[in-house]
Amino acid sequence: MKTHHDHHALPQMTGDRTFLTDGGLETSLIFHDGMDLPAFASFPLLFTEEGRARLVAYYEQYLATARDHGMGFVLEGVTWRASRDWADELGLTDADLLRAIDASSELMAGLRDRWQATVPVVVSACIGPRGDGYAPDGHMTATEAEAYHAFEIRRMAEGAIDQVSAFTITYVDEAVGITAAAARVGIPVAISFTVETDGRLPDGTSLGDAIDATDAATGGYPAYYMVNCAHPTHVVPGLEKGAPWTARIQGLRANASTLSHAELDESETLEDGDPVDLGRRYVDLHETLPGLRVLGGCCGTDHRHVEAIAGAWTGAGRTATTSLV
Repeated sequence: MKTHHDHHALPQMTGDRTFLTDGGLETSLIFHDGMDLPAFASFPLLFTEEGRARLVAYYEQYLATARDHGMGFVLEGVTWRASRDWADELGLTDADLLRAIDASSELMAGLRDRWQATVPVVVSACIGPRGDGYAPDGHMTATEAEAYHAFEIRRMAEGAIDQVSAFTITYVDEAVGITAAAARVGIPVAISFTVETDGRLPDGTSLGDAIDATDAATGGYPAYYMVNCAHPTHVVPGLEKGAPWTARIQGLRANASTLSHAELDESETLEDGDPVDLGRRYVDLHETLPGLRVLGGCCGTDHRHVEAIAGAWTGAGRTATTSLV
């Protein structure tokens, strides 16, 4: 195992407190709030007072859950789609994009200021893939990925944030490029890969190989790794108990549904699964992923799922004599 960088001693990596994060922001806004989100992008909500108020209400449900369970919270920004190709698809300019990144950092910092007396809060700026998170439709070299993502990462690093996190990453070269762009501005980065139902990345790379390759190419720069946008039953086949790389996975944001990415893409209804079952599966995964410290949801999950995950997790340490009534 490589020695990781001193500035990576983020609060969720030190001490014994587990940190929650939110659920599936975009699926919650579309299916629960009836919002239209072209290109699955939530960041345009930052441009209106009404949109910002809706986002604050969304995050505060989760912050309250963290407070009630004595957990910390990673406040993930709304900038998953805030990169140049997606902005172009939405008819937005570079200036609009920078304004959204600044507004997201400002909104998250305001929430941190309001809640940090009762909840330890870490502010993360969210990065998404250049292509479709379900079906990668192009492959950049690591150098191309660094050049592409440097635009948003440079701006994010200027805000009142603690780290950047890249979600739904589908192949190693994009992970390496994002990491290099973060390293260039000296900001900690978490890399979250997504997997298919067989536990492998969409291009067939195993999760272990993806983590090892990214670490090898970047000198172990990522603060930690995560897995997102897959049900726990999809993650399990890709795990190898006791393998050194499993200790690098410190976060999980699972989908509510056991459906594949292709099936979810076709679904016109919310696939929200069983929150209690999902919570139990997070606890079961802890045996194979002893480093898990950041817990949240992805597609189809909302505050009910994160509440169930928090309850299962904080109850997991209780003795066998605890009443199960």
